[in-house]
Amino acid sequence: METTAKLREHVSAHIDAVNRLADCEPIIAQIGDAWLAALRGGKKIFFFGNGGSAADAQHLAAELVVRYRVNRKALPGIALTTDTSILTAHSNDFGFETVFARQIEALANEGDVCIGISTSGNSPNIIAGLKAANERGCVTVAFTAAGGGECAKIAKLAFRAPSEVTAHAQECHLLVGHVLCHIVEQAFAS
Repeated sequence: METTAKLREHVSAHIDAVNRLADCEPIIAQIGDAWLAALRGGKKIFFFGNGGSAADAQHLAAELVVRYRVNRKALPGIALTTDTSILTAHSNDFGFETVFARQIEALANEGDVCIGISTSGNSPNIIAGLKAANERGCVTVAFTAAGGGECAKIAKLAFRAPSEVTAHAQECHLLVGHVLCHIVEQAFAS
């Protein structure tokens, strides 16, 4: 009985957040346009986050490189969360706060899209990564919870998931990420 009640409570809050995504349509469209412009221009999409957001970064990069729904050419999606040698060497030598900024310095170019994922919007290494991407002339995108935090102020485009609950914000991040992958895939599948 307790499990059923918790399930209903979680699903109800999830549905409420998903229903409020309609209010986010303008920013989602802008982010989709940025992804399309970058990929059509031969640029790359970078993703980075911590914990569950790191998993989302890897997931979305894989959808671009491999495929989302249909077979098409590979698209350059890169998760900055996957190279354990870079992550551990940099964190050991310089600290964890600049682990994504350093990779952006090495890999990102003007016109690339860099997506920092942080539900709090205040993760120091995501903030540093977005700042480094701005300095390189990248299109910066923050995926945050409703509050936005510092990341939403720094990024050129900010998707603030319509929930302050981390789990529901992450669920919205992945849903919107899938929508963006679908938009991109349709453009490149034909």
